Amino acid sequence: MKKFILSIFALAALSTVLPAQNETPAKFKLYGFIRNYAIFDSREVKAGTEDLYFYMPKDEDMIGNDIDNNANASFRFLSLTTRLGLDVSGYQYGSMKLSGKVEADFYTKSGSTAILRLRQAYIGLTWDNLGRSGEDSFLLNIGQTWHPMAADMPHIVNLETGAPFNPFNRSPQLMANYNFGKKVTLTGGIIYGMQYLPVGPTSNTNLAVTKSADFMKYGLIPEVYAGVTFKPVSSFTAKIGANLFSIKPRRKDERGSLSDRLTTVSPFVFLQYTGKNGFQIRAKSILAHAGEHMNLLTGYGVSHINADGSWEYTPMRSTASFISMQYGKKWQVMGMAGYMRLLGTAEDLVDTDHYWFNNSGEKNIRQMFRLTPTIAYNLGKLTLALEYNVTGVQFGSAMDQSGLVQNDLHWVLNHRILTMAKFTF
Repeated sequence: MKKFILSIFALAALSTVLPAQNETPAKFKLYGFIRNYAIFDSREVKAGTEDLYFYMPKDEDMIGNDIDNNANASFRFLSLTTRLGLDVSGYQYGSMKLSGKVEADFYTKSGSTAILRLRQAYIGLTWDNLGRSGEDSFLLNIGQTWHPMAADMPHIVNLETGAPFNPFNRSPQLMANYNFGKKVTLTGGIIYGMQYLPVGPTSNTNLAVTKSADFMKYGLIPEVYAGVTFKPVSSFTAKIGANLFSIKPRRKDERGSLSDRLTTVSPFVFLQYTGKNGFQIRAKSILAHAGEHMNLLTGYGVSHINADGSWEYTPMRSTASFISMQYGKKWQVMGMAGYMRLLGTAEDLVDTDHYWFNNSGEKNIRQMFRLTPTIAYNLGKLTLALEYNVTGVQFGSAMDQSGLVQNDLHWVLNHRILTMAKFTF
């Protein structure tokens, strides 16, 4: 009996080690980097992650005619955002190939102690040799990864990687990609916001701005994305797409359930050309209707208050664009030019109190730009980089019914000097 039990345990152990006849075992690759930043700012800024994730400079806060309370320079040296990841590939069950990724980094949301946070965790299911020609393929990603509108980032070394001129969002999703050979890919799926959230009222009676997953949770409709990628030649890529986003900023009041709902559609276009000696140029533009969940500086407000207590909403429209390039391999020059402008709400606001703007920025802005000339030196797996970042914001006062400031328009500049040392493994 003892020998029989030992034999059963031995067979069970072997079954966990040896793949079945129609299975191919997986391969594992550990990767990551150790990254350090040193940053100087010429004035107070709106930023997160110990001021590493930079949005914009703060407006003037004048005392009399001579002293600006926000004209304070600062310096910080940080070893955050060091990253660890595991790629899983090569596993096959019948005709289905499976891959996966688990990725985390060290990050702070409050306080000064870095904690390990999940960045990506998804499964990829692939079927090849599809279609009449046998050259088509289908990929289904399940889990948390980059939003399709955020995936193609500008050539920079800073932590915000182009935001708020480029969408920035990683979220749980179910995203399908059908590849017609190597030239055309159709992409579509659903996304659920978790870390990057829309804004709205704190409660039914408190109009202060807050970020909350409840707006989507109780809205019951996930974000929907659809797009197409064209790659006529290996050196050129073009993408067009749009997302549909629907939330319930309020669920009920003292009279019961409410029919509140904001639904928006935001289209985008992306172009990329790759040449020789590491040359690459990228450009992207999005026409955002709201879009705070993609870290864009925008928002929405109330256009009408109904007799039953429900509110009708109108999105702030904005355009956010960038163009970037890089050249070289050992010595690299790179940079980005970004521009963002508020275009006004689709309908007039009932008042400026019923207007919620991404609280990572300031709602009294009209437009902003950023330039980031950068030089990097790659010594094997070691990268040393120096980036100059000048960001200008046009502020104003006296907001009109479309949410745009009209009076006292003035520009505020911040000069950021950033150095980075990164060892990739």
